[in-house]
Amino acid sequence: MSLNSLLPLFLLAAAYNALVFGIYGWDKRAARNGEWRVKESTLLLLAFAGGGAGALAAQRLLRHKTRKPPFPVALPLFFILQIGWLVVAIAAPDKAAALFETLGLG
Repeated sequence: MSLNSLLPLFLLAAAYNALVFGIYGWDKRAARNGEWRVKESTLLLLAFAGGGAGALAAQRLLRHKTRKPPFPVALPLFFILQIGWLVVAIAAPDKAAALFETLGLG
């Protein structure tokens, strides 16, 4: 698997992280206006499922979920794990593809 074949996945990841950032922003607005909120478990799942960068950016830039456990620990952890996966995908794309296939994701 070459870097060129990984490019669509990276673009998809960027779009997903933008979506996660938007959902965190929407939840922040809802919190300010006393409206319906996104469940915390959903916000954490979105971050864990590849949206760590978007969630962490929203936490820092929008000042949302900065003190509520487990967000201050979980979001940086998800981001670090996802960056680690990105490094593996770039440094050893064949091994990353094999891991995907082993997990039944490829």
